[in-house]
Amino acid sequence: MTNLRQRLTLKFRFAPLAMRVALIAVSLLAVACAPVGPDYVRPEAPTNPAWLDAELAEFETSPAELAEWWKILGDPLLDELINTAIKNNNNLRIAGLRVIESQASLGIAVGNQYPQVQAVSGDASITDSGDVRLEQYSLGAGLSWEIDFWGRFRRGVEAADANLLATIANYDDVMVLVTAGVADTYMIILATEEQLQLAKDSLELQQRSYDIVNVLFRNGSTSELDRLQAKTLLLGTMSTIPGLEITLQQSKNALSVLLGIAPSRLEQVFKGDGTPPDVPDALNVGLPADLLRQRPDVRRAELQALAQNALVGVAEANLYPSFSLTGFLGASSIDVDSGNATIDDLFSSDSEAFSVGASFVWPFWNYGRIRNNIRVQDARLQQALVAYQETVLQAARETENAIASLIGTRAQAEILTEGVMVAERSARLAFLRYQEGFADYQRVLDAQQSLFSQQQRYASSRGEVARSLIRMYRSLGGGWQKSTPREFIDDTTREQMQERTNWGDLFENPPPNP
Repeated sequence: MTNLRQRLTLKFRFAPLAMRVALIAVSLLAVACAPVGPDYVRPEAPTNPAWLDAELAEFETSPAELAEWWKILGDPLLDELINTAIKNNNNLRIAGLRVIESQASLGIAVGNQYPQVQAVSGDASITDSGDVRLEQYSLGAGLSWEIDFWGRFRRGVEAADANLLATIANYDDVMVLVTAGVADTYMIILATEEQLQLAKDSLELQQRSYDIVNVLFRNGSTSELDRLQAKTLLLGTMSTIPGLEITLQQSKNALSVLLGIAPSRLEQVFKGDGTPPDVPDALNVGLPADLLRQRPDVRRAELQALAQNALVGVAEANLYPSFSLTGFLGASSIDVDSGNATIDDLFSSDSEAFSVGASFVWPFWNYGRIRNNIRVQDARLQQALVAYQETVLQAARETENAIASLIGTRAQAEILTEGVMVAERSARLAFLRYQEGFADYQRVLDAQQSLFSQQQRYASSRGEVARSLIRMYRSLGGGWQKSTPREFIDDTTREQMQERTNWGDLFENPPPNP
């Protein structure tokens, strides 16, 4: 076997054909040109120098604290809920697994730059036909390498790399949506709990009023109309409670999905006495230009355009000839008639076999298919560039809307706070005047109904102030910063996947930070 290897080495060393092919390969690698296709140019992003309502709200334009923005609300339970969601939310886990998938896809693209076919093959056959017996054995290794002369494979790596970074940006975007979704749903729950408690307080007040009017009616001191109107108001208020309870339970169910836990486990958290937290007066919102780096969906849109830009180059490379090197080294044995050939004959001096070669393929007559594929990819690139600009515009719109909403809900909450105090005093005075005979019962009904309405609007408005704050931080791209360094998959998932598949060191090599 050693002698065979030596003889084959000598043959390769001095074979003129092998030398010529090697020279061709070196020449091709030496003159390989820069990748064809356009180089990526970031499109202009339409942003304003300042927010439209920042001065009205007296917001600061210094960089916003976005990593754990929810902590400004000072609610430990909210902190706990968001931490639970980051660990358990299924959409976030899927986004993390897509990053791992993109890492593996990048590995495929990188591998395409090297010899595409590297295979060991062998076969054995025996044919017996009458007086003729044929035995044949072969064993060898083959290689085929398409030289990346026009940069097709390099553009493929560029596209795969951009796609990997886009999936990381998508993971960050899901993180933003999950943290904001948990906070928003939590505020709905707190506002609904406050509305429910106020409705029960109003129901108790109206029940006392009805009891008094009912006694007066039985004593002949008032009309049946007063009793019926009191009963109508009481039943109307009572009817709002089931609706609030439905909203409360549905919101809790939605929160349990965000947390990745069963609804029954969530019931231990809420005791039915929550109120929305107060929003701080001083807030930092940064500048519109900050959205380009803060918002993951903006980064994802640009990275998708970058990946598509590389695909234009991949398509354009197909216009030109592809150059390939092939080689085979092995041994074969065949014995006709005698039937004496064996596997051992593979290693005799007469069984040596090798070949090397170079080839090119040029699909010059393709009926416009390649040209039209380039046009398809270029049209998709233009779509991606416009989509990036649209994403920037939408980001600015969402932030402006959130700032305007926070300004408006704050002003509304201040008015409703005073309105509730006035309505409470009005309801007390109306009932006293009715008892003293200075007013009819309609005044009492109007005052109590107004009080109930003002209380419900007040509780809803408090929740809306907090929700507007949440929308503002979501539109600013807050929340994903907490996940750096990122843990795309948890230990349990990693162990499950490693039990099925050999992942090598991929899990130990985190992808780069976008």
